[in-house]
Amino acid sequence: MSDTKSIVVIGAGQAGATLVQRLRELGFDGALTLIGAEPYLPYQRPPLSKAYLLGDMDLDGLTLRPQDFYDGHDITLKLGTAVSAIDKEAQTVTVGHEVIRYDHLALTTGSDPIRLPEALGGHLPGVHVVRGLADIEVLEPEIQPNRRVLIVGGGYIGLEAAAVCAKRGLDVTLVEAADRILQRVASKETSNYFRALHESHGVKLLEGCKLANFVGGERVTGALLDDGTMLEADFVICGIGIRPATALAQMAELTLDNGIKTDGFARTSDPHIWAAGDCASFPYKETRIRLESVGNAIDQAKIIAENIIAALNDTAPKAYAAKPWFWSDQYDVKLQIAGLNSGYDRIVTRHSGEAKSFWYYKGDLLLAIDAMNDPRAYMVGKRLIEAGKTADPAVVADPESDLKALMKRG
Repeated sequence: MSDTKSIVVIGAGQAGATLVQRLRELGFDGALTLIGAEPYLPYQRPPLSKAYLLGDMDLDGLTLRPQDFYDGHDITLKLGTAVSAIDKEAQTVTVGHEVIRYDHLALTTGSDPIRLPEALGGHLPGVHVVRGLADIEVLEPEIQPNRRVLIVGGGYIGLEAAAVCAKRGLDVTLVEAADRILQRVASKETSNYFRALHESHGVKLLEGCKLANFVGGERVTGALLDDGTMLEADFVICGIGIRPATALAQMAELTLDNGIKTDGFARTSDPHIWAAGDCASFPYKETRIRLESVGNAIDQAKIIAENIIAALNDTAPKAYAAKPWFWSDQYDVKLQIAGLNSGYDRIVTRHSGEAKSFWYYKGDLLLAIDAMNDPRAYMVGKRLIEAGKTADPAVVADPESDLKALMKRG
């Protein structure tokens, strides 16, 4: 393959790091540049709110690949710097004072945390988000025994932060505006499971409570709820969601649709620009989705690498077939999720000892599974879902049944 070709990847997270690695594995020997706004080598984000914040993982463990890997594979890293312009006609990106030409460009820009507006006190010192290493470096000194932390948001990020703070001996209060925690992503059964888990560790959960504003002068001292309740806090963690990082795509006048719109091959509205990870939406069955998960970032990045090589060789691209899976660690519970539960109309529960799983069905079709400390149920459910097979509810509900037998059925 000619070394005159140039590929640029903007976004040095899981998707970007996977993409450049896969391009070299596939034999691309041209110029390869990975650009990241953060000053760190590409690293894993999920452990930030879990093992890293607990102190169970150091920066070396967080880092995906050492500097030697990029040097040895002739991958140019431009870290701690932002892209200021993309010129689609000239096929160039501007980084600082440097203009880099590309034959193909990939946007793996990830997502940005949603912050509460300044008018509500969202920018007061002591109000934190958990998205990148810089956030953790500011937050970590706050996490000391017996301090009071208010967590806003009962999704996975908020619950993981609550678990870390509770384990480290803090007084934890979590406020969720919806009627229940995890309402957007999980069933009542899963919400009930994790509510009980957190309450057993002393976390105070306030559901159906809307935040009016934070209070404080030089730094946050608490929060006022819309019913007039005042909650005192030494610091706050906001985990109210993320938004796809689309500023560069918008600047380049790419089509947006719940993120950067891509086709079934992970290609944007410009044939020389691709997108993967949290920032990208793509066709899935009869709809369009955007997945915020490590698995999606890795798999989509690998497809882009294959399809860029195909484009350079003038061969057919490969369609991206998403296989949604997720996980969350809270206390001693590992939640593993496979599939998407949208549209489910019933839940089947399997419970054996410390292991528990909820199986989501629409009619007779198995859509998804939430498995708590039950890796066997997760793996069987995942394989069935990916194969388009269902699972006999009677077998699922019987804790004495052999789940592997479900794999042998038609």
